[in-house]
Amino acid sequence: MPTIITHALTGYLATHVFRSKELRRSLVLWSLLCPVIPDLDVIAFAFGIPYGDFWGHRGFSHSLVFAFILSVIIVALFLRNHNLVGKQKIFLMLYFFVLTASHGIFDALTNGGLGVAFFSPFDDVRYFFPFTPIQVSPIGPGFFSARGLRVLFSEMVWIWLPAVFLFSLLKGRLLISAGQNKIR
Repeated sequence: MPTIITHALTGYLATHVFRSKELRRSLVLWSLLCPVIPDLDVIAFAFGIPYGDFWGHRGFSHSLVFAFILSVIIVALFLRNHNLVGKQKIFLMLYFFVLTASHGIFDALTNGGLGVAFFSPFDDVRYFFPFTPIQVSPIGPGFFSARGLRVLFSEMVWIWLPAVFLFSLLKGRLLISAGQNKIR
């Protein structure tokens, strides 16, 4: 898996496409959490749940169904006081869905582990992309080692720099669009 730093960075960069001051705090919080939440499945190890299990690491919590459910819960429960209307709710659900799904996408680009159960609960097969340039991050104290530095460098090359570039390009376009749609 990529590091929690990389998952959170993705969410943080995504917040910069919004201008709304009213939603800013909630957007930043949930944008940081959505790409990180799927890795809470590592708690399963403490309960003896095997890695390859439905509830194991990179299982259901890394699926597209999970990303959809989480995005609906965030908008319906945690953003309900922001007076959002139809298109705004759908846009934010899509936004949080993409951020949550980005976790599995990045994990499927790593060179280790068992793959990602993108289509769980309908399909338990775990997938990698054909191209896996990102070094898999060690879980636990092994992160603070030479291997951990190699992982961070790999993430910088394959995720951080392209993400900063992409969000810099998109920011101008989406800010104009958001201003026209008045998402607040």
